[in-house]
Amino acid sequence: MAMPFYVSPEQMMQDRAEYAKKGIAKGRSIVALEYDQGVLFVADNPSASLFKISEIYDSIAFSGAGRYSEFENLRKAGIQHADMKGMMYSREDVTARSLANGYSQMLGNIFSQEMKPYEVELLLAQVGETADENELYRITFDGSIIDEQKFTAIGGRSEVILTYLRNKVSETRPPLSTALELCQQAFEKSTDPKTSLEGLEVALLDRTRSGRKFRRVETSEALSLLS
Repeated sequence: MAMPFYVSPEQMMQDRAEYAKKGIAKGRSIVALEYDQGVLFVADNPSASLFKISEIYDSIAFSGAGRYSEFENLRKAGIQHADMKGMMYSREDVTARSLANGYSQMLGNIFSQEMKPYEVELLLAQVGETADENELYRITFDGSIIDEQKFTAIGGRSEVILTYLRNKVSETRPPLSTALELCQQAFEKSTDPKTSLEGLEVALLDRTRSGRKFRRVETSEALSLLS
């Protein structure tokens, strides 16, 4: 009689982690960088129709790297969670921290209980009324939350991007044009020396806007900022 195939829990978790990391490594990178009036998002995304950076709520933005269908499902779940909480309590109760905790629980459950983990890494940001009130979170495939300061990156080439930004970002938050230039240079270091703005998706959480803080930056505006 054949013995049943046995895999230790430790080995199973290790295999799932390796599987998820390989999927994320294929994903294009995304950077979030605080500037003097908010938070800048830049994604390596040549598609003009599939967005990787989105608004979740009034002052909260979401982005994901890895398998598109999976982080798109998570984006929709986040919007539903935020809308429900905003209606049941108040709009001020919807925070990036509460959303990050929700995503952490979802991804942690999928990683530990499902046969296949999600091949995604998430980025959440909330712009505060002052720069010191900004919130920036990175959520990994297993549900771990990393509370980031000033800047962060996710996706396949994130380590190269982060190394570059650590050497370039100063203590003071730069103006938008400088922040965008830093992000473009970081992508050039990680991918192709000729990275063009046409291949980048750019969006902002701008605290100077009344009401909803999120807006997309068209290529023409990005070019004028850099010029």
